[in-house]
Amino acid sequence: MERIPIIRPYIQYDDIAQDMEAIFNSGILTKGKHGLAFRESFADYTGAQFVSLTTSATTALSLALKIYGVEKGDEVAVADFSFPASVNVIEDIGAKPIFIDVDPHTFNMDPQRLISHITRHTKAVIFVDSFGNASGLSEIKRICEQHKLPLIEDAACAIGSSENNKRCGSIADIACFSFHPRKLLTTGEGGAITTNHRDIANRIEIKLNHGAILDAERKLDFVDFGYNYRMTEMQALMGISQLRKLDAIIEDRRRIKEKYVRALKPLGFYAQACAPNTEHNVQSVVFCVPEGVERNGLIQYLVSHNIESTLGTYSLSNCSFYKHKYQKPQKTSLILEENTITLPCYEDVNVDRVINVIKLFIN
Repeated sequence: MERIPIIRPYIQYDDIAQDMEAIFNSGILTKGKHGLAFRESFADYTGAQFVSLTTSATTALSLALKIYGVEKGDEVAVADFSFPASVNVIEDIGAKPIFIDVDPHTFNMDPQRLISHITRHTKAVIFVDSFGNASGLSEIKRICEQHKLPLIEDAACAIGSSENNKRCGSIADIACFSFHPRKLLTTGEGGAITTNHRDIANRIEIKLNHGAILDAERKLDFVDFGYNYRMTEMQALMGISQLRKLDAIIEDRRRIKEKYVRALKPLGFYAQACAPNTEHNVQSVVFCVPEGVERNGLIQYLVSHNIESTLGTYSLSNCSFYKHKYQKPQKTSLILEENTITLPCYEDVNVDRVINVIKLFIN
């Protein structure tokens, strides 16, 4: 029985083979024409004015906090239902994460809970597009503007998603994307950081290039301390190839999600909800299991039928490290961690087989 993985990357070697060989022959493996082309294409696609390419979404998030001067003793509000990278970057700086519980339907940061947790120590807000869902992003931005706080979007999963006809990457002050193999567009590892603010874009470029600029005589001058967070030419080439077909990938995933919804909703499963003004890229197909169904048991049952699945994601405040240190687990995100399941979604996935195995378990 053929194994059904949770995702298969959409990259095809034939799409990039000729250009990849040219890269190797040129010897220019970083800071070349493909990186520039990917930046331009990504800006075009997202509607962002400025794009920098990074080694991951995690380094992009870390850089964003540093750009805004977040330091030890500051507070940063972060959505509580996410992968731990969203909060690890806060902890790494020495700032204090303030865990904001989420809406039980969209799985995104609850605006009212954010308002109640903003204090004079709050330095920034990290909104997470849960599984690529941008619902509520603009409302959070409005709150941030009222309180004069920078909004950092953890858009790791959100390439191609939009709210109010604006794509993720062009809404928040800074947005951070991931190109991990689980994402719709992958470069192996890698990421991007977008902004519409020229001064911020200039500071980002300096920081991710060791703090260097070219002076008037075209010599390197190190005007700040910085890092090597740069993407390679090979990775950029992979990104360009997939960006061309990203809209088709998203349409295919929406079709797959609808097939799951039609079959599983009558069984009591409910899918992550999106606001009416939101377009979801379906980074992941995530359901809450019916009451009385043991989620971990379902995951193991699928494994026994050679089908990969996993939990939705994590309640950050309930992760052992953060629970021990801050002792304030959030209620809704914990319920979602314990009751959500991510199902396989990729081109040509055998949805019928996954559905039939789930029905066997339920019955």
